[in-house]
Amino acid sequence: MRFQTELVPATLIRRYKRFLADCRLQDGREITAHCANPGSMMGLAEPGMRIWLEPNDDPKKKLKFGWRLVEHGDGHFTGVDTSVPNRALRAALEAREIKGLEAYTTVRPEQKYGENSRIDFLLQGDGLPDAYVEVKSVTLSRAPGLAEFPDSVTARGAKHLGELARVVEAGHRAVMLYLVQRTDCSQFTLAGDIDATYATAYAAARHAGVETLCLGTYITPQGIKVAEPIDIDI
Repeated sequence: MRFQTELVPATLIRRYKRFLADCRLQDGREITAHCANPGSMMGLAEPGMRIWLEPNDDPKKKLKFGWRLVEHGDGHFTGVDTSVPNRALRAALEAREIKGLEAYTTVRPEQKYGENSRIDFLLQGDGLPDAYVEVKSVTLSRAPGLAEFPDSVTARGAKHLGELARVVEAGHRAVMLYLVQRTDCSQFTLAGDIDATYATAYAAARHAGVETLCLGTYITPQGIKVAEPIDIDI
């Protein structure tokens, strides 16, 4: 998935009200960018960080920049836009590039299921059980090389795990897919100290037969692409 317009570097001044970030462009101008991430962004919103913004000239948008990346140095990036994983994964699923899901020929995003929920992707194929794929964006890393989820308490995430378990009980496949939007991590685990309820819900879902996939990403200021699987250590 390529960014629609060329990203520009900036320095983060502050993030506030979850969806707003004051930034300083290289020419010294201070602007406010949209932050498409409702989470805590633990470790990713410190003043002075080098970030990358996507400009736009859409007259319908009040803010003319969107925050897309954090740069960590040594060529590593984190993608902070939570809408990116589904767009990148849809392209990979339709190209049948995801090992374990490549046999499915139909990809249906945002399908209603469970109790007033929508599954990120419903996969279908001749002779195959329907596969319900829930996607979570992973951006937290508190130890070198280790990605963690979640970065804050997520009652909604625990609810989704329960609904995936019920999908399995109904005779379908259910897949919890964690997409690590960081290029500096090679292992994944759950942050049970941040949300013990989510960790418990995950254990119950696994016991019920919910599958887990964890994939990395290639990230540059030009775009984001789904990469190889990442080791799971839970």
